Amino acid sequence: MDPQQLRRILLQQARSWGQAGLRTVPAFRGEATPLPLESAPASPPEGRQAIESHHPAAPATRSEAPAESRPESRTSASAAAQPASPPPLPPRVEVAPMASFQELAGLNRAQRIEQLEILSQQVAHCTLCQELAAKRTQTVFGVGNPEAKVCFFGEAPGADEDRQGEPFVGKAGKLLTQIIEACSFKREDVYILNTLKCRPPGNRDPTAQENQNCQPYFLRQLAIIQPQYIVCLGKYAAENLLGTGLPIGKLRGRFHQYGQCKVIATYHPAYLLRNPSAKKEVWADLKMMLQDMGIHPAKG
Repeated sequence: MDPQQLRRILLQQARSWGQAGLRTVPAFRGEATPLPLESAPASPPEGRQAIESHHPAAPATRSEAPAESRPESRTSASAAAQPASPPPLPPRVEVAPMASFQELAGLNRAQRIEQLEILSQQVAHCTLCQELAAKRTQTVFGVGNPEAKVCFFGEAPGADEDRQGEPFVGKAGKLLTQIIEACSFKREDVYILNTLKCRPPGNRDPTAQENQNCQPYFLRQLAIIQPQYIVCLGKYAAENLLGTGLPIGKLRGRFHQYGQCKVIATYHPAYLLRNPSAKKEVWADLKMMLQDMGIHPAKG
């Protein structure tokens, strides 16, 4: 077959494809892109238009393709099928500067409840500690009497606290309740809070940065409540409130001062679960506080 004859056949084939609405030829043998049909007519001839006018069911051209088969429709459908990305963490909320005890001293009970609720909402949206905010179930703010004379101040929430949103509700919490009742109080008479408002993953120790991030929250809590006595339960509570690195063994047995509050430092209930013999030392610390309050408990 001579080249001229081959050329006529190829042009005729290209014209047929063009009349059928085809604008590119699929690539073959590893070609990376489709091959354009340069000689294909831009629009179908009059004969084809006449045929389509009498035969509405004729195959649609590319521009007439049903909506569901169009590339933009497929893109939209694909996007719709993609799983929704998780919502971002709430924006960081900066806590207001801590008001002094004197500035909040005149609040009545309703005002203290209101101020604690405002602070609780700030804590609930806090993302200063990104790891804790990402892994917490909920924040653990505090619970109890907003006008309590005694605050029990712990370290950080555990798994039970993270799940329920209340401090000291696990085994250590049950022991703390027994301690409170031995002091002739009810749990609802006192206020209970922690240094950290989020559980550290795996119950690890809080980092210095995490303690620093939470400090304005618990200091403002104490300023709102205005307790007369604060019982620091464990190393981190005493360290963060009193600014000391001394161990509990060297801090216990005497009063410390924070603002107008008398502070005692004693062992954490979780420590007592591991070391039951230390309960007598904790009871000695609490009796010192009770005697200063003019209370003489029946126990011991």
